[in-house]
Amino acid sequence: MDLSLLQDPSFVIVACIAVLITGIAKGGFGGMALLAVPLMSLVISPVQAAGIMLPIMIPMDIMSIWIYRKHWDINILKLMLPAACIGITIGWLSAGFFNDDIIRLCVGTIAVVFILHRWRSILSTTTKEHKAINKPLGIFWGSCSGFTSFLAHAGAPPYQVYVVPQKLDKQIYAGTSVIFFGIVNVIKLLPYGMLGQLSVPNLSVSLVLLPLVPVGVLLGSYINKGLNEQLFYKILMTAILIVGIKLIFDFIINQ
Repeated sequence: MDLSLLQDPSFVIVACIAVLITGIAKGGFGGMALLAVPLMSLVISPVQAAGIMLPIMIPMDIMSIWIYRKHWDINILKLMLPAACIGITIGWLSAGFFNDDIIRLCVGTIAVVFILHRWRSILSTTTKEHKAINKPLGIFWGSCSGFTSFLAHAGAPPYQVYVVPQKLDKQIYAGTSVIFFGIVNVIKLLPYGMLGQLSVPNLSVSLVLLPLVPVGVLLGSYINKGLNEQLFYKILMTAILIVGIKLIFDFIINQ
């Protein structure tokens, strides 16, 4: 078991925060898991960060799917999951064209665009009407979600762009989301393994961090019920924006 990475205090701190935030997201704050890979990319390669996080996210998905097992929309899943497979395949085939700096730029850009989109939605004073399922758009955004999920476990922004306007019941939305990303994460195991991202050193670190999974999920559930949800969202969204800008800045100064 190679645990040399855990000898770096900065990595240990960042990794623990990333895993806890991902667990919190799975426990009721969808989209906030986007922070994990950008945060870890500040101290290690984003490719390695994605490889470490994937085996940790799957147990979280299993817990979440069990909670929401009776609440999901079959039509959205039937449309978006095959499209996500297309996006994952594109990411897999194009992986050789991305170095660490380009991936940091992509991850940082996704983070910043996600926050700007969320802020625009929050500040909008117009009431958006329910939008009927549009298959071409569903395929497009599903493919984008699969690609960004493969790249950095950042599939939530394009997924939300398509699904949120459907105005699903809160429980149905949560259940559909956890099932979608749970299946997407399982599918990613094959290409991640073939690209060497599930190496023994990465899996060793994942195993050590695994006990934080239930802590994060339960913490998310507690925050959802006991703390000021809006304040928590603002803190996390600000953190995602700062990390995104930092990754873009790092790309610029390294050129």
